[in-house]
Order: sequence, then structure tokens, then C-alpha cells
Amino acid sequence: MKGSTHRRCYCRDPKTGKPLGKNCPKLTSRKHGSYSIRQELPPREDGTRRSFSRAGYESLKAAQGDLDRLRALLALVDQDDPDSTERLTTMLEEIADEKAPLPEPEETHRRLRAGLALRGTITVGEWLDSWFASKKRRKTTLNGYASHIRVHLKPRIGHIRLDRLHVGHLVEMFDAIALQNEVTEAENQARSEQIARCKPSKPGRPTAAERARLAEEQQKLAEMKPFRKLNGPATRQAIRRTLRAALNAAIAQQLITFNPAAHVELESGKRPKPLLWTEERVRRWRETGNLPSPVMVWTPAQFGVFLDAAEDDRLYPFFHLVGTRGLRRGEGVGQEWTDIDLEAGLITPAKEIVVDGWAPYESEPKTDGSAGTIALDSLNLAVLRAHKARQDAERLAWGSAWQDTGKVFTQEDGSPLHPETVSETFRRVLASTDLPPITLRDLRHVAATLTHGGGGDIHTVKEVLRHSTIALTSDTYTSLLPELDREIAEKAAQLVPRARRVTRIDEGSGAPAHASLTHKPKTKERPDRPEPMGALPRRSEEVSSTDDGGPSGARTLNQWIKSPLLCQLS
Repeated sequence: MKGSTHRRCYCRDPKTGKPLGKNCPKLTSRKHGSYSIRQELPPREDGTRRSFSRAGYESLKAAQGDLDRLRALLALVDQDDPDSTERLTTMLEEIADEKAPLPEPEETHRRLRAGLALRGTITVGEWLDSWFASKKRRKTTLNGYASHIRVHLKPRIGHIRLDRLHVGHLVEMFDAIALQNEVTEAENQARSEQIARCKPSKPGRPTAAERARLAEEQQKLAEMKPFRKLNGPATRQAIRRTLRAALNAAIAQQLITFNPAAHVELESGKRPKPLLWTEERVRRWRETGNLPSPVMVWTPAQFGVFLDAAEDDRLYPFFHLVGTRGLRRGEGVGQEWTDIDLEAGLITPAKEIVVDGWAPYESEPKTDGSAGTIALDSLNLAVLRAHKARQDAERLAWGSAWQDTGKVFTQEDGSPLHPETVSETFRRVLASTDLPPITLRDLRHVAATLTHGGGGDIHTVKEVLRHSTIALTSDTYTSLLPELDREIAEKAAQLVPRARRVTRIDEGSGAPAHASLTHKPKTKERPDRPEPMGALPRRSEEVSSTDDGGPSGARTLNQWIKSPLLCQLS
């Protein structure tokens, strides 16, 4: 496009008063007058011409510099990109009208690529909005991003220029979030106390004075803030991950060169370690009502008790599969028959039903590794075949009203299950037993302990649970069953051949038996070793009995808990 510089003065003819223009005799001096530029811009949609003009430059060098910058800005867009061309041209027209300085081409290029406004400084809030709009993730993940941005990031640091955000800003933000927990906790406590005041002081029909008092207390309750969750270390870590991802994207767009979120120090939000429901922990829980850990795991015997209680429920196959093969709730609800090979004994969790608020929707698995194929044992195959036969009978009974969703676990008419329906059924069955509490998700931990106790190493557990990294599996489960690791260590030590027999520690006194290495020591007969932890107790009617009436195929809870191998469990 055409562009030029020219010099002009504002001298006038003393007789006529008209501008002399190019006829001014003083224009022969380079110091007389000023320089101007003019550059053609892309035409409007209707074909009319547009141009950029600016005057008042003191030197030709200054005028040529702005003209070169103007041409560099126009070179940023292609004629095949009408949207970017229109945005850039509109910006240049605004700059010409306002007589504002021309922006740097590099900065304008970054803004064009990022889809940001071409003028003004980018704030953290503006960039977070732009970054979030471009994300393609699961709805639940996007909901988490949106919550972090709306509740924490934009109100506290959204006004700061993106290129001026530093670690100090983030330290101040996270300190404020931690302090807000104290306020939230006090407000939650005040609401709980107010709820107690809203109850009648005496049973029976309240008097007129009592009704007036209750109405006043209810009004106070309505004016109070609702219960809110505390933002603990894990939440603050999640907020930082969201911000760090957004700032990394800004670095990729060359908007900034440093990510302060990667350098702020926060309290660790580690996952709680699962603990086994030992006899002592069960007793303590019954006395105090306090859980030893947020994540508790049943022993195989306890899981067997639950399966016995759930056997008559139509979701019994679901609980059996999840508790032994470790499927997530959404994976189990979304499992399709086409991804189960009953002949080969294989299952692939390829679909997942996720809840967004209350509305369920079908999604791809959580990670690429979540869609891995795992083996099915003979018990699971038998349970699934029986379940399939019942579902086929239901299909015939419902006829044309049957909803053919292809799902393994459905309602009686074939319609899909809501994930919360499974959780409610689990809680109902659990309430009918005397077992210590766990959550439906904790059945996944039960599956891990059964796999580990059945002889599988940590890599096998990772493959069964389909974790993304073995570090996650190791960090979560290696401390859960140390007694199994002790048994493996004993077996490994016995593999080493020795020329002379080495005595063991006397189990009665705890002291070594100092017998001659050349003679067989007289040691007390050792008790039978306990059954492997991975052996799942079978149904009571399927277990054969010994002469004294006790079960031979599975140990009772007390027998299993008191086994020598469990004494090392923390």
C-alpha cells in the first residue's frame, strides 16, 4: 500500500492571508516547517478508501520511523484473514483520531495471536478470561477452573498488569485465603448455633410467645451467610495449579517471560494415607466416633461381609466388580458390554458417566491410561454372566419399552443409572451391616489391597487401577500393607543357600536360640501361617466347614486381624 512523507509549513501570504504551502521560500531550509506522513489502509467492506495521516514531526527521521512502524503493523495480517485485518485497521484509525503513539509491532502481534484487545495493557483478569475461553477440557475440570478464577484469582489479583505480577502478589493472595478460613469457620459456627436457636425449647405445640421468638430467630438465620467450605492446603494447591497453567500459556504467547506461580511456596496438600480398619481402630471408632483417617479401607473379611449383605441387591455385581478390580464410580456406571470380553476374561473401562452439578453426562476416561484393559477373575466372570442373564430376561419382559443403552449396569427398563443412585445404594447396604464406614470410592482402595495381598507388586496395582504414574500408586499404597512386604522379605531370604543352618529367633522369648550351627536346633513348633490377604472370603453358604464347625476357606475378622503378619501395621 502506498505511503509517503512530506514537509510543509504554515506560513501565509501577508497580502492575501492564504497558506503558502510548497511556495514558501523558507522551505529550502531543512529546519523550516514540519514533516507529515500518510499511509493507505485496507479499504472498508464497501470499497471506500481509508488512510492514516499524522503531522508535526520535527525531522524527516522521526516521520520515516513512524511510517516504517505503521507499515510493519500492516504486515502483521494477511488479506486472507479479514477479521484480524479489520481489528488492526480499526485500531490504527482510533490511534490517528486520538493522536496516540503507535504500538510496538511485536506486542501487537502477540495480542493478535492471543485474541486479546490490541490496545491497552493486559491485566491478569483479562488474560484469565481469554485463557479459560480457549480451554477444551472435561466439564468438571472446567468448573474447577471457573471457580478458582471467579472466587479467588480475579477478585484478588485480577486488576494487576500481567507483566507486573510477581511472587509477592501471590504470597499475599494465598495468605489472605488462609486467613479467610478463620472468618469462614467462625461464620459457620455462628450459623450452627443460630440453627439450634431456631428449634422449639419444649416439645409440643409452641405458645404464641414461642412462635414469635422462633420467627425472629428464623429471620436472623435468613440474614446470615450460608455454610461454606474451608479452603485447605489441597484447595490452595489446586488454585495455584490453575494459575500456573494460565501463566504458562501466557509465556507460550510471549506475553510474559516469568511464571511467579511456579515459585510461590505453599503448605503441602498431600493425599491422606489410607488406613486399614484393624480391630483396635474399629474399637476406638465405636468409642469416640472419630475416623482414624479420611480414607479407610476394609479388610478382605470385612469386604466379604459387605458382599454378603449386598448379594440380593441388583447392584451387587457392580460392588463386586469395583471392589475387586478397582473401577471408578463413573467408569462402572458407564461400562458397556461391548468393552467386556467374557470369553477372554478382559474388561476395558472406555466410557465414564460424570456428574456436572446433578446432571450426568458421558465423557472419555479421566486419563489416557484410564482406558487400559485389565483381566477379570473367574468369580467376576461368573457374577457378570449371571447379571447378563438377568438383564436379558428384563429386556424380554419390557419388550418395546426397553431402552437399549448397551450399559452393563442399568435400571430395570434398561435406562442408564445416575452415579449418585449407586452411591445411595452403597450407603443403604452399608447401614444394614455392623461394618465400620468407608465411602464407595474407598472400594477402589480395597481392590488395591486385594491385588497387593494376592501377590501383585506395585506395578501390578498401578495397572489394575490404571494410574497415570507409578509414583502415585507407590505414594498411596506401599504403607498400607507392610505385613505383606515382611512375608515377601522372609521368602526372599530363604532363597539364599547356606552350608550351615542358621537358627531363627525363638518366638516364645524373643531371644535368639544359641544352638550349634552343626546341629538341628530344638525349636518350638511354629503355628500355621495365616491365609494370604488377597483371599476374598466367599459367601457363607459356599464355605465348607471343618470338624469343629469353623470355616476352612476364609478366616473371621478377629482371626485375620490377630495374624502375626498384621502386627507391624501402623
